[in-house]
Amino acid sequence: MSQQGEKPAAHEDDWWRALYDETAPDAGPSGAADSLDDRFDSASDAVGGPETDRAEHVDHPVTVVPLPDPRLPEADLAPEPPPPAPESPPARTVAVGRAPWEAPTGPPEPRTFAVRTPAAGPPAVPEPAGAPPVRPAVGHIGDRPPTYDAEPAALPASGPDDLDGLVPDTVLDGARYGTYTLRAASVRGDSARFRGEPRRDALLTARFGAGDSALVLVAVAGGARGTEQTRLAAADACRWIGGSVARSHARLSDDIRAGRRGDLKSGLQRLTDRTYGKLRGRAAELGLQPSAYNADLRCLLLSADPECRTRVFFGIGRGGLFRLRDGVWQDLDPVLPASGREADEESPGGDRLTMDLQITTARPPHAGSPPPPPAEPFRFRASVARPGDTLLLCGNGLAEPMRGEPALAAELARRWTADGPPGLPAYLADTQLRVKGYADDRTSAAVWEA
Repeated sequence: MSQQGEKPAAHEDDWWRALYDETAPDAGPSGAADSLDDRFDSASDAVGGPETDRAEHVDHPVTVVPLPDPRLPEADLAPEPPPPAPESPPARTVAVGRAPWEAPTGPPEPRTFAVRTPAAGPPAVPEPAGAPPVRPAVGHIGDRPPTYDAEPAALPASGPDDLDGLVPDTVLDGARYGTYTLRAASVRGDSARFRGEPRRDALLTARFGAGDSALVLVAVAGGARGTEQTRLAAADACRWIGGSVARSHARLSDDIRAGRRGDLKSGLQRLTDRTYGKLRGRAAELGLQPSAYNADLRCLLLSADPECRTRVFFGIGRGGLFRLRDGVWQDLDPVLPASGREADEESPGGDRLTMDLQITTARPPHAGSPPPPPAEPFRFRASVARPGDTLLLCGNGLAEPMRGEPALAAELARRWTADGPPGLPAYLADTQLRVKGYADDRTSAAVWEA
């Protein structure tokens, strides 16, 4: 037994017993050659048989492939599997020390020994040299890229008293409930990125309740260019409509799941009117005209119930509502009629769109304050989604190029029809497809139906 615990081979035991057997008589001087090489040859013969080359002791395995018996039927004469590949020649190491067969005098000399290395596994397949990682890229539509760079350049200016009001360049969110997957993003426009202006659009994604009765709200708001107040108004509009929906979410969820269209329309119109009343009140507190503290607001309500495919849209102001069905975009936000009556008309796909142009105007918050501006039309839509649909709600910064640049709509249709919902980074890159002449903020939410 060696010091490491393994049992030596039988021929090794014989060699050691023959070498150190004290009972054997001394043979006396021998006439055989007794050089160092002769001793090495003798020891090698004892432990491993004759060597083929004194300088390189290499094992050469021999593979025997049996021949098929000629008496076997033809079906049994299939070729034998190929023999295993021969082992690689053993590596060699050089060690300095005194071998057992060396003379006890004189300095030890380097010796070369054959070392059997374990068979290597299959070689790893290296990645192509210089191959960049696959990342979602922000491209552009048209022959020439837009004037501004695709990435942020300057940060908005700030001071010690307005740090709470800072907004990030980009907001990205997503969820999956029931039969749909939601993606939402808000990105500072190319112009604002270059000039160091803050993002004016606001985005709210929120869930109220739990289980199948939960209700998901997506709110998109945007103010006009030029003033800091419109950015704050957009954020207030999202926050206030979110609070109103949160307080009424149980009733709204029941109405959506039961398909009570009339109750939904009247209830959401009241909540929207209340939000705009708060915006007018805030404008009066700041000493501003109502139009100076105002925002476009568009919302989606989505039930978490997998049995409910009713999708509800409501809001006021500019923006877009589009549906991708069977590879074709449908604009579900038609031009408003010039008359002041409610319009109830058929839209593509047989769904009915209701727009109420007689929204009730809230009273001025203070006596003597200027009269409110003419009421904005209230838009409402409740439709049933089909498997494979993609519903896109967006602010004006994306709605304008969707309507004005057919190549953008075609490219998004191509991307969003093939492989189902994109991941968050891919969705962000898709909604940032740049078009020359359109440099505003882009805020959107898309819903993929399974």
